[in-house]
Amino acid sequence: MNITVPLAERVRPRTIDELAGQQHLVGKGSILRTAIEKGRIPSMIFWGPPGTGKTTMATIIANTLSLPFYSLSAVSAGVKDVREVIAAAQTQTGSILFIDEIHRFNKGQQDALLGAVEKGIITLIGATTENPSFEVNSALLSRCQVYVLKSLEEKELISLLEKAIREDEWLSQKKIELKETGSLIRISGGDARKLLNLLEIVCDAAEEPIVITDQLVMDVAQKKIALYDKGGEQHYDIISAFIKSIRGSDPNAAVYWLARMIDGGEDVKFIARRLVILASEDIGNANPTALVMANATFDAVNKIGHPEAMIILSQCCLYLASSPKSNTAVAAIGEAMAAVQRFGDLPVPLHIRNAPTKMMKNMGYGENYQYSHSYENNFSAQEYLPEALAGKKFYDPGKNAREEELRKFLKLLWKDKYGY
Repeated sequence: MNITVPLAERVRPRTIDELAGQQHLVGKGSILRTAIEKGRIPSMIFWGPPGTGKTTMATIIANTLSLPFYSLSAVSAGVKDVREVIAAAQTQTGSILFIDEIHRFNKGQQDALLGAVEKGIITLIGATTENPSFEVNSALLSRCQVYVLKSLEEKELISLLEKAIREDEWLSQKKIELKETGSLIRISGGDARKLLNLLEIVCDAAEEPIVITDQLVMDVAQKKIALYDKGGEQHYDIISAFIKSIRGSDPNAAVYWLARMIDGGEDVKFIARRLVILASEDIGNANPTALVMANATFDAVNKIGHPEAMIILSQCCLYLASSPKSNTAVAAIGEAMAAVQRFGDLPVPLHIRNAPTKMMKNMGYGENYQYSHSYENNFSAQEYLPEALAGKKFYDPGKNAREEELRKFLKLLWKDKYGY
């Protein structure tokens, strides 16, 4: 066995029935499967996220139908390469030309395919992660059937991992327990190719018996980050004291630590940047003017420079320290990021997708969308989150005067949906 070949390639499906996911395309009775079984396939474009099986499906089609198969990558191929394939295909019957990342072909390169596709010299199978309505010439697109591949679900990804451990010659010889899969799936972003190759890296780095946990995956995959150090440990201690004093609404301590940093020669732009971050992180919507003040401070400090900049920094520092506090912006984005990591790339609901092309409208994009300004109070209680997160509350307004007003407004609109 050649273990220099990546795991994803070693366990690549060879038949339609071995494919993970995409049952809407290759399941029993589906349009594409029926076409393959009848031996009459159209030129087509596979559109979907990375690692969902576009290349694999093209290869399986060619193998199943026993047809000549040519493969080009739009990253490196040009018109000359396309013409060479077309010339070779003219001496054969039913040749398939697979072009990976077809969206990278320019107009001239795509035009070179038109005649051969139209005359049936080649059956084109293109693969793209980009919307073909925008990236493929309308003339070529009109001659192709577009098939949309869906992101693999968590259970399908786990099934791929289990199958690889069970059936790959190298992995099957090892003692492996797949205890946790969260980090594998999260780091790979749902890309089956990355998922399997990450599994191989983890198994190669660990000692047997291998118990695959989220922590083990993170330990193997994480990158070392070098820390910036300007003035040693005290540099971090003092900026920490400065930030915590402002967060704690103590303007006296805050301006003292500001003076310590200025006296120590700290870069005034560094201090100003931290104030901009703090204005959102620790004050946020409790006083939206704080971010305006901090941003103006950063701009002014850049114009004025040291030593006069310390007066501007002092004004901003005192204002932020004396302001009401709220960390709801941090909490909301933290909750949202956790949901993204847990659930992956959930599909955008069809009714709120953009539909600038006819093809996208025919696929249901934008259908039944309710334009908020057409309704009373400029509001319509429709769902904006993916189905798996429907009703999930990420923003919980803080206990301060301004955000209590926001809470009342949101409750008036959404009633009991989010529990405001």
